[in-house]
This record gives sequence, C-alpha cells and structure tokens, in this order.
Amino acid sequence: MSIVSSLTIILYLGTSFLLLRQLFQHPGKPCAAKWWLLPGLIAVILHGWILYHNIFHNSAGLDLGFFTIFSLVGWLVALLLLTTSFRQPIECLGILVLPFTALALLMRLISDQHHYIPHGLDIGLKFHITISILAYSLLSIAMVQALLLYVQDAHLHNKRPGGFIRSLPPLQTMETLLFRMIGLGFMVLSISLLSGMLFVENLFAQHLVHKTVLSIIAWLIFAILLGGRWRFGWRGRIAVRWAMTAFVMLMLAYFGSKFVVELVLQH
Repeated sequence: MSIVSSLTIILYLGTSFLLLRQLFQHPGKPCAAKWWLLPGLIAVILHGWILYHNIFHNSAGLDLGFFTIFSLVGWLVALLLLTTSFRQPIECLGILVLPFTALALLMRLISDQHHYIPHGLDIGLKFHITISILAYSLLSIAMVQALLLYVQDAHLHNKRPGGFIRSLPPLQTMETLLFRMIGLGFMVLSISLLSGMLFVENLFAQHLVHKTVLSIIAWLIFAILLGGRWRFGWRGRIAVRWAMTAFVMLMLAYFGSKFVVELVLQH
C-alpha cells in the first residue's frame, strides 16, 4: 500500500509541476492542454482505491479518523477539480489543490491515528457523513477560487498582472464560476445540516455541539453572501471576504472540532 501511496503522491506533484511549468513557459495562456491532466486522474483513481481500503477494510469498523477524513476531503477536491476542468477553465487551481491533496495522503500514510465506528451504522447517519464531506469538499474548491479571484482583482487594480494572473479566465468568468461553486456547495451544506437534525442523536454526548453551531454560522454567512449577490450585485473583494469568513467557520466546524476531540482530548 505504501508503494501505491508513494506513486500517487508523485503523480499529484508531477501534474502540479506540469501545470506550473506550462504557466511560466507560456504566460497568458491556459495552464495546460486537457490531456496533461491524465497523470492527475490516474492519481485520483489510485487515491480512491487507497481510501476504500483505509476506510472499509478494518475489522474494528469504518475508519473515520482525522487524517483519514483529511485525505478523503483532499481526494474529493482533486476529483471535482480535475473532472470539472474538462468543462470549465479552472485547471490552474490544480497548482494549489494537487500538492494539498498529496500532503493529505502523506499525512494519512505516516499517521497511526484512527477513529473507528461500527460497520452496522444507521443508513441515515451514513448519508449525513457522506453529504457533509461532499459539502466541505465543494466549498473547499470555492475557497481556492475565491483566493485566486482576490489575487486577480488586486493585480488588475494595480495594473500589473503577472503571467499567472494572465493565464486565468477573465474576472467576470472567475466570479461566475465562484458563485456557481458556492451555490452548489450551499445547497449540499443545507442538506447536510437538515440530515444532521434528522439522524444525529444526542449532540452533547457525541461532542457535536460546537460543530453544529459553527456549521450553522457558516451556512448563514453563505446565505447572506448569496442574497447580497442576488439583491445588491456583490462582487469582487466584498464577496471574497464573506466567502473566506464562511469557509473559516466551516473549517473550524469540520476539522477544528475533530482535531480537538480526536487528537487533543484523547492525549
């Protein structure tokens, strides 16, 4: 398994390097021809196989430990990015996303921390866990998009766009893609919160109060952002600031609470 993991990490980093090299060699043009993403797609397939064995092939139960979920989120973000890149001009995000995914896989590979839940988990709770991870992954891509939009907007205002900035789609296209991602992520997050209310019992006993409160705060901020976009035409830096604030709340909800419960309180 370690050999396959090492190969997967190399493929992720190799794809990111190809994108970065194309960026510097041909500034102002798309980061890569679509077939250059093939090593990344192979890495995603191998990573999915690794995760399947990490999560499901344990007699103690499903492994949903901190680093396993970190790796799973990284895998979903990479999968969504690479498949969407064939339809939308967002392949440049791979320069940031793919090294992050490689790091997530490496941390899972070297960690011996696990958190097992029974194989016979209620189907409703399984749905809630799955949809929550998907919501976080979708909004993670939106966050990377928001960061790029902020940098792009700053460079254009200063009238000194570099090669990386010139390779990105026009600002209006970037904004449209950002709000599409946030809108989709917001819908999935809404389903996640609703399923949590229906299927999760005894929040206090499961140390889920902080996670729930922070997730609701993030949901409200995303709702205000989308409402401001629809009603007042929010764009540019104000939209990015709201998106970043919401994502920080969501990151604290998903990984902050999990880090404290599994890695701090257990030691």
